[in-house]
Amino acid sequence: MKHCILEKNRKDWTSMNSKEIARIACEAMEDKKAQDIKIINIENVSSLADYFIVASGMNRNQVQAMADNVNEMLGKAGVEPKQLEGYQNANWILMDYRDVVIHIFDEENRLFYDLERIWRDGEIVEREELN
Repeated sequence: MKHCILEKNRKDWTSMNSKEIARIACEAMEDKKAQDIKIINIENVSSLADYFIVASGMNRNQVQAMADNVNEMLGKAGVEPKQLEGYQNANWILMDYRDVVIHIFDEENRLFYDLERIWRDGEIVEREELN
């Protein structure tokens, strides 16, 4: 498992492994009643990241609330996203934390893009394995 060196700002650096980041992100989404969270370990099939986390919400407000809570909880741990996309439309929010990439969908777009199928060569990780 790689260790992320994550930039909070240009002067402060925090080291946290990808498993810890994934655990905090899942907790944050669970707090906002995320549906069907899937954690996919892709470190052996891609150099993009260690984990993809896919979750969905019932509507735009819930999808944004999930992203807000992930950002807040990881921010408290000193971890800031490298990139955040799709927040305004909230049909697919991508949060790139380098070794952990989080995809938060509304139900319709999750079915349409079907990232779980695309990344089926990755290993599905049970939530409890992150503890």
